Amino acid sequence: MWILLLQIVAGILGVWLAQRYVPGVEFTGSWQTLAISGLILGLLNFFIKPILKIITWPLKILTFGLFSLVINMLIVWAVDIVFPELIIPGIIPLFWTSLIVWGISLILIKWMPANR
Repeated sequence: MWILLLQIVAGILGVWLAQRYVPGVEFTGSWQTLAISGLILGLLNFFIKPILKIITWPLKILTFGLFSLVINMLIVWAVDIVFPELIIPGIIPLFWTSLIVWGISLILIKWMPANR
């Protein structure tokens, strides 16, 4: 349960940081919509990403793990499609947004104690 909460926080913080620092990424909605989009991103990262990792395991072996980045980009792109307030105009901003979300998620999960 603790990991799910950290994934949600990473999703919210990642979308907010991306819209502030990645050129081209915009969020035109309210902070409630930002929180909901981050919540959806965190839920997708928690529930769907492990399934996609298992399904694409052979591709991850062939690409030496780089296909995980494609999975991250697909999840962020899905959130971009669902929320019209989130505007990610191309593949480069999508790459940086997914890298920010992944990095925050990694930092939160590795540095926070798991025994909560």
